[in-house]
Amino acid sequence: MTLAEYFNNITGLGILATSDADGKVNLAIYSRPYVIGENKIAFSMLERRSYKNIQSNPKAAYMFVEQAEGHKGKRLYLVKTGEETDAEVIRKIKEQHKNRYSSESSGKHLVYFEITEQRQLIGGN
Repeated sequence: MTLAEYFNNITGLGILATSDADGKVNLAIYSRPYVIGENKIAFSMLERRSYKNIQSNPKAAYMFVEQAEGHKGKRLYLVKTGEETDAEVIRKIKEQHKNRYSSESSGKHLVYFEITEQRQLIGGN
């Protein structure tokens, strides 16, 4: 199952972990990512702590816990690769994913990440 199929078909809870340049960690509940390619995702972000952390430290981790029996899900290790602030471009990306993701969120930034590692929720690969 591809990452796009996974996030299209599985329900659950997502948590984004970031840290600032000094290593101060933040955790935030985040919706499913916009899957852009095989190893590329994006999140719609407002100018809050997670976004500010990404500006000084491009590394992050995203944990998705499936709403299912047992402990299932994914851990994605990420590096910021770019950012989009054009409202029209952001709207078009969200529109492409409207069947999977709510378009109600009005993030000012669409932040792109490369997935450097992907692991199961518990244990090894």
